[in-house]
Amino acid sequence: MKVKIVNKSKHNLPAYSTGFSAGMDLRANIDEPVVLKSLERRLIPTGLFIELPAGYEAQVRPRSGLAFKHGVTVLNTPGTIDADYRGEIGVILVNLSNTDFVVEDGERICQMVIAKHETVVWEQVEVLNETDRGAGGFGHTGVK
Repeated sequence: MKVKIVNKSKHNLPAYSTGFSAGMDLRANIDEPVVLKSLERRLIPTGLFIELPAGYEAQVRPRSGLAFKHGVTVLNTPGTIDADYRGEIGVILVNLSNTDFVVEDGERICQMVIAKHETVVWEQVEVLNETDRGAGGFGHTGVK
């Protein structure tokens, strides 16, 4: 599928790292390093603007390496970029570690997955069909 993109960053377009990658890494587009202190969150610009077709969203997700090695993740994950949004893609990073983390220009800060979605039309009813689970909530199936 083709997606229109405006790249105002100093970096190459997002690309898949391997033939079976679901997400493309997005890079920080900053003029100077950003220090994320413990439990601090910051909006990191990417310099990218996209035009998705109707029925699609872009999901912004953490990079597992940043999360595991440094405790840095995307705060509202997955973040959704709607098809009608035309602003710059920004990534809300949070440092969940006990040490400062420095975000450098060009650093891969998250991954973006393009996903198809449905638009719901609600059908209001008085009762729902029964299932074996019923209204069982969190942890209702027990612990192994």
